[in-house]
Amino acid sequence: MEQITLETLNAADRKTFMAAIGEVMELAPWVAEETFAKRPFASIAALYQAMTDAVGNAPPERRQALINGHPDLAGKAAREGNLTADSTAEQAAAGLDKLSEQELADFHRLNDAYRAKFGMPFIVCVRRHGKDSILREFERRLKNDAAAERQLKEIYQPVLDRKFKCPVHSPSCPDVPPPAWLVTTINSAELIKHASNSFLALKISYANMVSDLAERLGADIGEVVRAMGMDPRIGSSFLSAGLGFGGFCLPKDLQAFVHLAERSGVDFTMLREVEKINKKRIDHFFEKLRSALWVVRGKQVGVLGLAFKPNTDDVRFAPAIDLVNHLLGEGARIRAYDPEAMERARAILPQIEYAKTPYDAAKDAEALLIATEWDEFRKLDWDRIRDVMARPLIVDGRNLLSPREMKDKGFEYRSFGRPD
Repeated sequence: MEQITLETLNAADRKTFMAAIGEVMELAPWVAEETFAKRPFASIAALYQAMTDAVGNAPPERRQALINGHPDLAGKAAREGNLTADSTAEQAAAGLDKLSEQELADFHRLNDAYRAKFGMPFIVCVRRHGKDSILREFERRLKNDAAAERQLKEIYQPVLDRKFKCPVHSPSCPDVPPPAWLVTTINSAELIKHASNSFLALKISYANMVSDLAERLGADIGEVVRAMGMDPRIGSSFLSAGLGFGGFCLPKDLQAFVHLAERSGVDFTMLREVEKINKKRIDHFFEKLRSALWVVRGKQVGVLGLAFKPNTDDVRFAPAIDLVNHLLGEGARIRAYDPEAMERARAILPQIEYAKTPYDAAKDAEALLIATEWDEFRKLDWDRIRDVMARPLIVDGRNLLSPREMKDKGFEYRSFGRPD
């Protein structure tokens, strides 16, 4: 991987990095310029960490070597009036030599606490702060952090105590263990969200690849993932094969995580493959439809589900929307139904017909596609739906229904990873 230095950064990255150094370190930017301009690093993050480590955490002899190794450093400092030419390395770093033994102990105690909270030391230049303000600033930062923690816990206390009116479950939430209260650094918190959602996306794409293999081998993906989910190390959630994931969180967090990794010099090709697999699900589903209909153009097609998941009206990045656009591109005539998402869908798909009921969506259709796993679709009068369809063909993109039951009712039935 190509190494970077401050000199190889583009203007925007260089300005951002130098501003960050100036703000966090409260040291003049020349410290970074003179010390790190030539030294190569794998990423901006690595360069930044080296800066904070060198100035804030290095032992005295290393700090002295830092200055001695760059003859112009002390001279430039003197010219700027920030430090004297004969300043010790301790003075150059933070003026720690001015603290008493007890104050120095307090300084390190607070510095360690600040690093634990924010992932970096808080270094104060002696040109701006004396020994008293150093300690006061540390105390202020830590008190603010503690206050923020208390305020957040107060906000979430009804959730932690499970004493709130749930807008989803009625009359009460399922009986599950209460949520945990976890306090982390800001950097860890951001990474937790990206890592968690990316892992869920990975599980979905993994299930879809196993589903494709199951089709080739004559296995049943339902049986496979059910057995896998019994292993407590794996769990059964997010192992459903089908059209893939959508919505605003998983795709966005996946892309952000990949971008973050690349900027930090970490090769996360695995997540690129997760995204690639997910994008191919619509094509795979459409091939199932094409193999049954042969010609899609001009055919009446019903679509059940437009939201990216059940129990929401959110259609952002919904696989169902991509599927409808694909059908329109092939010249199909579409009548769609969703319990909650049709108003939002109309804004982006005004050219299709919207049905008042699932039965209206199925009327005269030569194929009925299930694109969202709404529970109410399981409970439909499927005999009635068969009777109103021009051809009783179901292509189930969510493996919502039983292949055997649907065939017993006289349907042609196609799904993912299960024997037809």
